[in-house]
Amino acid sequence: MSSPLRLRARAELVRRLGASLRSNAGGRLITGHHNTNHIVPLTWPLALLLGKPPFGAHAKFRTPIPAPEVCPRAWPREADVLAVVSRHLSEVPRCLADFGTETMHEYRSGECLADLAQYGQPVPEEVMVDLAAFFARAAGVPGSELPPLPADWPASGDSTGFLRRLAAWTERHVRLPHEERFGPLFDAFGIPQDAMTAFGWRRPPLTPRPFCLLHTDVHRANVIVEGAGICVIDWELALYGDPLHDLATHLVRMEYDADERERMVKLWADAMSAAGLDVLTEGLASDLPVYVDFEHAQSVYPDLMRAALTLPPAPKDFDFAAAAWRMCRSVRRAAEPLGLPAVPDEEAATEALIRWYGSAGRATR
Repeated sequence: MSSPLRLRARAELVRRLGASLRSNAGGRLITGHHNTNHIVPLTWPLALLLGKPPFGAHAKFRTPIPAPEVCPRAWPREADVLAVVSRHLSEVPRCLADFGTETMHEYRSGECLADLAQYGQPVPEEVMVDLAAFFARAAGVPGSELPPLPADWPASGDSTGFLRRLAAWTERHVRLPHEERFGPLFDAFGIPQDAMTAFGWRRPPLTPRPFCLLHTDVHRANVIVEGAGICVIDWELALYGDPLHDLATHLVRMEYDADERERMVKLWADAMSAAGLDVLTEGLASDLPVYVDFEHAQSVYPDLMRAALTLPPAPKDFDFAAAAWRMCRSVRRAAEPLGLPAVPDEEAATEALIRWYGSAGRATR
């Protein structure tokens, strides 16, 4: 067995070789909402050191993108989560080196599910079965091995407290910090300042469920299909909490149709039972709709901000109309959860967006 000193020396060598690799030009750049991912071929010394083929293997360098904070995080560093997760879920890419603001990860060369089954297209049954099994295996990762949680984190089983914390976080860290810049847009859609806190307290208490590891962002672009299995990547938004929150975000962000949603819920419950985790399915029928409503409600804020921020320089009428359509779609899904009496039509939304761009929008782009 390798000694701790030898392991540290190996890690330092990986870090140095990785830094040298990153400084070279080339590779492929993939940009998401939270990180840029630079895919580069491994040099043969680094490949051999990592136990990879000397030719053809790649690494992924992840760099956070400065952007509005729109999702809560239990842990500030994805690398700390991956150190635990990759021990229990062997298909999850390991973090190979941590450079502080940037990390180097294993790269999975399979096909992205978003390319195999684009949004709006059906997801293959075998992939849905694998996804359900993934949730059960992630739930089985020992909480005692995960990094320390914030001091005010709800205790395991306090599902109601967990939901209310998520709602309050959205209001404090998403709505209020961006009020000066995006407040006119929020107001144009009739979204009250306390909409999320009110959402959390309007709901009756949830069924207590033990907490477990949650990915919280399992959508098609984060699922890699490899041969006969899948790999779920990008763990920067992982949480420790009510498992129904993970299922709800998955159902919404995958954009399943109604039949697929129903099928996925059954597969998820069956996978939990098969893993001996029936306790995590208690209250499923009554509480899952609450978390789905929450996902629609909290998504309104990033959806409106992103639609506004993605306007091109000198936008034309059709640019404003397309962005307003996306905004209206998001607000319509959230209208009932947020208690909105009405949703502006697309013409009114377009006018509101043009007004915003002419004042706060243009000035801060």
